[in-house]
Amino acid sequence: MDENSAVIAQIRKEQEEEERLINRGGEIKGNSSGWQTVSYSKRHKKQSKDPRDASRSDLRPNGLTAANSHVFLSLELHAEERRQRALQALAAAGSADPVAKTKRNSDDDEDEDGGDGDENEVSVENGGHGEAKKVKPKKPKKPKVTVAEAAAKIDAADLRAFLVDITASYELQQDIQLMRFADYYGRAFASVGAAQFPWLKIFKESSVAKLADIPICHISEDVYKTSVDWLSQRSGEALGAFVLWSVDIILTDFTSHLGAASKGSKKVVQPVSSKSQVAVFVALAMVLRRKPDVLVSVIPQLKENPKYQGQDSLPVTAWMISQASQGDLTVGLYMWVRVLLPLLGGKSCNPQSRDLILQSVERILSFPKAYSILINGAAKKGERLVPPSAFEALMRVTFPASSARLKATERFEAVYPTLKEVALAGVSGSKTLKQISLQISKFSIIAAGGGIPDLCNEASNVFIWCLTQNSECYQLWDKLYMDNLSASASILKKLSDQWQVHSPKHSSLDPVRETLKLFRQKNEITLAEEEDSARRALLKDADKYCKALLGRVSKGHGCMKFAVFASVLAVGAAVIASQNVQDWDSKKLSELLGVQLSF
Repeated sequence: MDENSAVIAQIRKEQEEEERLINRGGEIKGNSSGWQTVSYSKRHKKQSKDPRDASRSDLRPNGLTAANSHVFLSLELHAEERRQRALQALAAAGSADPVAKTKRNSDDDEDEDGGDGDENEVSVENGGHGEAKKVKPKKPKKPKVTVAEAAAKIDAADLRAFLVDITASYELQQDIQLMRFADYYGRAFASVGAAQFPWLKIFKESSVAKLADIPICHISEDVYKTSVDWLSQRSGEALGAFVLWSVDIILTDFTSHLGAASKGSKKVVQPVSSKSQVAVFVALAMVLRRKPDVLVSVIPQLKENPKYQGQDSLPVTAWMISQASQGDLTVGLYMWVRVLLPLLGGKSCNPQSRDLILQSVERILSFPKAYSILINGAAKKGERLVPPSAFEALMRVTFPASSARLKATERFEAVYPTLKEVALAGVSGSKTLKQISLQISKFSIIAAGGGIPDLCNEASNVFIWCLTQNSECYQLWDKLYMDNLSASASILKKLSDQWQVHSPKHSSLDPVRETLKLFRQKNEITLAEEEDSARRALLKDADKYCKALLGRVSKGHGCMKFAVFASVLAVGAAVIASQNVQDWDSKKLSELLGVQLSF
């Protein structure tokens, strides 16, 4: 730094001396041309060419012409050399002290910026080319209207007249009638902005119980009754198409939010749709509450079309099921079992989705008289509310392995008993229940041998129930016995220990006896050939329980005969007592007892 400073000082001293010589030369040659004051425009600004200055193009910056420019040629050459040395010294000084260089550059930039500002100000003040910006007048803000305020302005009489008019105008076009119906509510809620009804935020943050009343709770009773009475006269086909149309609008708006969020915007602003979202939700809620079966009719589209599936659309689906549950509780459970329950088995099911699915079924079961309504309506139009396949999924999610238990497991355990009774509900011995029990027995015996203690215990109980409902389940058990030896041993043990509880539920003990005899034969044959010690142990346990059960079944059969004999004697005694004993001889009495005892 000291050497560079010395060089710079020397160069500056030489420049000052050179300037003095130039000044003296200017005085000597002053009679030929004097010094001229030259003003330079801003360094970055383009210089405008004046055609009047073309004649002076041969002038040098110091006022000399090309003819006498050789006077200071030697001085200029020396000055150029010194300037190059000065630049090199400055470059060396700048590399040694970058902070100082940066400060100098910033100072220069500030000077340039300041110059621009002054020039701009002068230009404007002197009437230059700059133009002042036009100040746009502020638009008056529209008053914010809430959903409740807009709903309060709907007049039931006006709505009724409107519905009469569109019914007459589009008598054979119910799809257009429903569109006009939605348009009416669209105009009624047109003043409600997205900020007053941020439905996406509401659906994400609200519970299912609270969502069920949004936004239908703001509609007056007269307006609601007028609407649903008119909707009840529309066909199921037209209403089904209207439901899908409404869901498409809702999901399209939802997709637009996802698109805005994926572009990196920190705050998602809900766009105002041409059709007010409030109106779509109101109209759809009315349809689902008045005609809940319409939701059942669109299940194929909801399950097959990808745009209606996925975790993102789950809140909307749960909301629709809640609306249908208001009209018919059995439809709500029917939809929950077929649309929401299967999602629990997916890998993408997260805790939030699981909670939403549980909230939905918990709300259905919390309705007044829900138990009796669901038990009595366990079969809907020939279909079970909880079919065997759904019951199996429910059983497995309620009784997982200990390592797979979740916070939600306890909530499943709470709703499982009621859902199980709905799955097994029916008239004992009926054709429907026999068919159901046969289907359930196939997966329950497999689950009973799965190695999960809680699941094995529950599946064994369910399989024994199947045995009491359909004797064909014993035949199925005989076919599956050796392939499910562990499960069979568990079931035989439970039957043996609880025979007094299960025996009265059997309409006949003959299938039990015959099946146990077949099991003992298989055990004997397999034990003679089996070398695996674990299977040999299972076979011995199973054979032990078979032998014990056969003894109880035979004893029970003898007791049954004795009970029948006692009842016959009681009946005979009553008949004899009601008549004159003297009219009966020993032959007639023996004939009567012989007929009664010939069972």
